[in-house]
Amino acid sequence: MTETAPSAPADSPGPPGSPAPRRSDATRNAILAAARERFAADGYERATIRAIARDARIDPSMVMRYYGSKERLFATVLDIDLRLPEPKGLDPREVGEVLVGHFVDLWDENEALTAMLRVGVTNPAGAERLQGVFRDQLLPVARSACPDPEQAATRAALTASQILGMALTRYVLRFPPTVALTREEIVKWLGPTVQRYLTAPYPTPYP
Repeated sequence: MTETAPSAPADSPGPPGSPAPRRSDATRNAILAAARERFAADGYERATIRAIARDARIDPSMVMRYYGSKERLFATVLDIDLRLPEPKGLDPREVGEVLVGHFVDLWDENEALTAMLRVGVTNPAGAERLQGVFRDQLLPVARSACPDPEQAATRAALTASQILGMALTRYVLRFPPTVALTREEIVKWLGPTVQRYLTAPYPTPYP
């Protein structure tokens, strides 16, 4: 029998003229933080609502109350906005460095992305969701920058290979030389490669 959740609790009203308290937001954030770590450590199949609730220091019924099921909680954990720049506002001659710098800043300030990457490399459902996030959000940038829109999917995938490879070695595996790189060094190393993937002429096959 599938468990269903009642409506999420409304915030309690505060005194007239004062902002309403956001206890529900704090609870949701605690659940999501615990779920990211638990899914990353145990994978989707082994992670349980009970373990996530214990990590968040709340009753398991609260997890079900806010998210309804493990499937919905998992989908929410992996619902990441990459906050990519608007494609029309990007200079095609600088798109490589802009994207690399954006991703370094994003990963440095958002641990959820690192947790998402851990889930993505250890779980098929997480990998599928990670593919979707990058496909749906990076593809418009590639389509805007590349010389032939029909090549956009390939160019976006190659760009993702660089971005995710850097993120894996810097934030998950933590290779010392990669961790030691400054933001500016990463941009200068990877920017030209991403630029080539997005804007260079498509390579011709060997004869």
